Amino acid sequence: MALVNENFLELPQDNVFADIRREVEKFKVIHPSYRLIDLSVNDVTHSLGEHVAERMRQAVDEMAQVETFHGYGPEQGYGFLREAIIKHDFNPRGIHLTPEEIFVNDGIKSEIGNIGEILGNDNAIGVADPIYPIYVESNVVSGRAGVFRGGHWSNVNYLECVEANGFVPQPPDHPVDVVYLCSPNNPTGMAFSKTGLKRWVDYALKNHTLILFDATYEAYIQSPGIPHSIYEIRGAKKVAIELRSFSRTAGFTGLRCGYTVIPHELQVQTLDGRSISMNRLWNYRQRIRFNGVSYVTQCAAAAIYTPEGMAEVRHAIGYYMQNVMMMRRELSATGVRLYGGEHVPYLWLRIPHAHSAWEYFRMMLYGAHVICTPGVAFGPNGEGYVRLSAFAGRPDCEEAVARLKSWL
Repeated sequence: MALVNENFLELPQDNVFADIRREVEKFKVIHPSYRLIDLSVNDVTHSLGEHVAERMRQAVDEMAQVETFHGYGPEQGYGFLREAIIKHDFNPRGIHLTPEEIFVNDGIKSEIGNIGEILGNDNAIGVADPIYPIYVESNVVSGRAGVFRGGHWSNVNYLECVEANGFVPQPPDHPVDVVYLCSPNNPTGMAFSKTGLKRWVDYALKNHTLILFDATYEAYIQSPGIPHSIYEIRGAKKVAIELRSFSRTAGFTGLRCGYTVIPHELQVQTLDGRSISMNRLWNYRQRIRFNGVSYVTQCAAAAIYTPEGMAEVRHAIGYYMQNVMMMRRELSATGVRLYGGEHVPYLWLRIPHAHSAWEYFRMMLYGAHVICTPGVAFGPNGEGYVRLSAFAGRPDCEEAVARLKSWL
């Protein structure tokens, strides 16, 4: 008889995002003539840049010719993309990497789970709270999270990101083996200063902690003093894996492409005290478990780094950031407490009065006909907040703001 991995059964059956869909569908049945505006979207709405799309068309034509056809590519990614990544994302910031330290992947969501696959089940886990749920869920299915009680997993260290500390998670006063950080943060919009990030690198060096640093939204950073990479901090190559995505940067949510940086200096330990190169271990894992991202998709990703591609990326990011700045400006006039909107296209709205996140979600849905995301979707410290996304189109953002101002 085949036995199931029972850790999957420990995941709560009530998924917040599925619950949102059910609530919205119920509303549509009751009020079929009302037009809802979705500000819960985590997806992009801007299309691919024309230069990127044209490079994809060229790559498809190459695949149709025997002379230029590409079958299985390197599991780590094609050299032309890995070299472009280093040249444009890291060298200008004084960070020196080799192509062997870059691993092209099919998206951060799956990569988080894949990395957890090669980490021991006895690791103590720390997550910034609130944060995107995949960090906790991937550890639940690997058996590291413990027991779920009262909205918390017993073996997870929840690193509070609350108004009192500016939503900046602080290193705990005890060792934690693996820590998940995201900067700029989804959903709060917090971005680490160099001082704040150095505090975490120093902690990791002292406690032999592995940091998984999610830099999905680094291209949205607006202030020159905010680090775009954890490797801007001295010593970080010894303790950190960095994950990046082309999804929000260049509209690749439907193409699935990003990359993971694993420096040669990074070491992990065996139970008997031996040091293992994480880079070599991950390279081995990719060879046996991954067939690589398609040639066509990697050609599109490389096109982002051309002058035309970079201009298209700047235009798309500017579009979303103009959305969120308009939303923040207009909604601030109502007196609600808003955070974010500076380095991410999200607003983190403090719920006025004594309403739960789910209550406020329903009030906004039925009162303003606007869909938000209840803060509890991102962890226990998300209670008391909702997230508004500016990834919707400009007309929808403008109409949603008008509705919310009237409703508030």
